[in-house]
Amino acid sequence: MSKIALITGGSRGIGKAIAQQLASEGYYVLINYHSNHIAANETLKNIIGNGGNGELLRFDVSNSEETINALKKWKTNHEGKIIEILINNAGIRKDNLLIWLEPDQWNDVIQTNLNSFYFITRELLQDMLLNKFGRIINIVSLSGQKGLAGQVNYSAAKGGLIAATKALAQEIGKKKVTVNAVAPGFIETEMIEDLDENILKKMIPLHRFGKPEEVAHLVSFLASEKANYITGEVISINGGLYT
Repeated sequence: MSKIALITGGSRGIGKAIAQQLASEGYYVLINYHSNHIAANETLKNIIGNGGNGELLRFDVSNSEETINALKKWKTNHEGKIIEILINNAGIRKDNLLIWLEPDQWNDVIQTNLNSFYFITRELLQDMLLNKFGRIINIVSLSGQKGLAGQVNYSAAKGGLIAATKALAQEIGKKKVTVNAVAPGFIETEMIEDLDENILKKMIPLHRFGKPEEVAHLVSFLASEKANYITGEVISINGGLYT
């Protein structure tokens, strides 16, 4: 039976690339999305068209009740099956300088980028532990490593997720469940369309933005048994952009 992988925010950008990559390697992919049904359907259609398999799983990761109910319903409808691979990818940005940062800009970013990790991971963790195999891969950010002006909320959320990655890895390593984080720099997705690529790429040693597929290749390695001895790590994929 194919391993089952859940990718949150899997309909577009990095999440879409991860879903497509894992499906191409034989995983059965659960593509989570919130509102863009057209994009989610298109992603699943492409996967099936290329010989992969999966399904859509709609819920708002920032809503604990909706998330938990959706995951419980899936498990009830798929008795005996285990989601062994969890990619916590869903995220949003609402940039502003802290002095002008509104409460909803803070709360929405923390809820979607950080609290969703707790809602989803806690719901799926027991099955992984009982199965004595699991992969939890959290998509973080350069912003969570070094901090970026205008992104206090986003940096706080991703920095918190980095710390949670390291702590959880220590809790569950003996059960052969690994927890790692992937920290992309500037990747060509809709999320960074408002940034000036010509200016920013001058800061990057490889002198370009990354591609979603490049992140997906790293994630697929961490999801595989080739990465059995890697846990608690934050792996950067940013073209050499360091402070």
